[in-house]
Amino acid sequence: MGKNATVTLNNKEPNLFTNRVFRAIIFSGLFLQIGIWVRNFAVLLFVMEQTNGDAFAISMISVAEFAPIFIFSFIGGTFADRWSPKKTMVWCDILSAISVFAVLIALIFGSWKVVFFATLISAILSQFSQPSGMKLFKMHLPESQIQTGMSVYQTVFAVFMVLGPILGTFAFQSFGINISIAITGLAFLLSAGALAFLPKDRKLDEGTAKTTLWQEMKSGVSYVLRKKELSLLGLCFLAAGLGLGFIQPLSIFLVTEQLGLPKENLQWLFMVNGIGMILGGAGVMIFAKKVAPQRLLAFGMLVNAIGLAVMGLSTNLWITLSAEFFNGLMLPCIQIGINTLILQRTEGEFIGRVNGILSPLFTGSMVLTMSAAGVLKEQFSLVAIFETAAFFFIIGMFFILPLYNQKIETKSLETQSQE
Repeated sequence: MGKNATVTLNNKEPNLFTNRVFRAIIFSGLFLQIGIWVRNFAVLLFVMEQTNGDAFAISMISVAEFAPIFIFSFIGGTFADRWSPKKTMVWCDILSAISVFAVLIALIFGSWKVVFFATLISAILSQFSQPSGMKLFKMHLPESQIQTGMSVYQTVFAVFMVLGPILGTFAFQSFGINISIAITGLAFLLSAGALAFLPKDRKLDEGTAKTTLWQEMKSGVSYVLRKKELSLLGLCFLAAGLGLGFIQPLSIFLVTEQLGLPKENLQWLFMVNGIGMILGGAGVMIFAKKVAPQRLLAFGMLVNAIGLAVMGLSTNLWITLSAEFFNGLMLPCIQIGINTLILQRTEGEFIGRVNGILSPLFTGSMVLTMSAAGVLKEQFSLVAIFETAAFFFIIGMFFILPLYNQKIETKSLETQSQE
């Protein structure tokens, strides 16, 4: 027993928050969220004012944000597997800041329509930066802490689901579009500064032979196709993306038409959703080591489907807020489940490409229905659109069910990658 006790003490994991890489990524995410939310809400409210609430123009904001994911994600993921993660992330944040300040100058001296580029350019650059962040998680966090680390990371996003809309609305109403865009650029620079504290880059695998970009892209596709869990995850992404695309640009009309409230009240829906996300993220942190990620994902998909169906039917503010709360409560289950599955079931040298393949399936399908959302709203009711979105979430859940009782295969995958 004495020997066993000694082993337990020696094998005790270090505190997650003492990890230098983890802290740098969290602080970077904090600054990025400030910039993104100020930008998103300022642009949304500005375009609403300029176009008198035109549905097509508003849906194009979301297209500018998500279309680059479909177009550049696979290329960005492949380069992320080739490049040093720290340099990639720092330079992407710096270039995002430069592009935002360029848009600000154009906005002052040119047309108001350039605000779309504030979202577009930084969305393109994030396709190179985001998979690099996942690589750092894989390289510097113990396997048993990955799901907990993802829970904390997603909780930062959840906090800004509450604070972000309030912050963005306050910035726009108090200072206008120009200062709001300037705040965004400054936040991106602060994110780059936080990432400068990351340790020097080291290669995840030294033994890889030199290959062309095209060869690496092909090997990434074949890797996903031959792994059942990643293929099923891709189909789940596809269905969820189709569902979210219908509702993403139309949430503001849920407030103005279905509930009959002023457009500014959208921030309260986001706030309730965010409170749910914070509580959900905290819950996943507590049970991270006890619940398999595929079970988190399946349960989250089911509850979100029910929530979307209720939101589409409800004309009562409190029922809508309750549904939004439960959607937020279960959203961390989806996000953390997905990211943990990718990190656990993917070898380090393929993380960028796997992320680059799966993300376009989600965002490509979302952009497809998002682009049609404004037109569909003119032809069908909001109720029909939200119920269709809920149906796609149910389909996505069914794709994950074959993995529901699957045992954790992380260790065998690690062994496989080490051999």
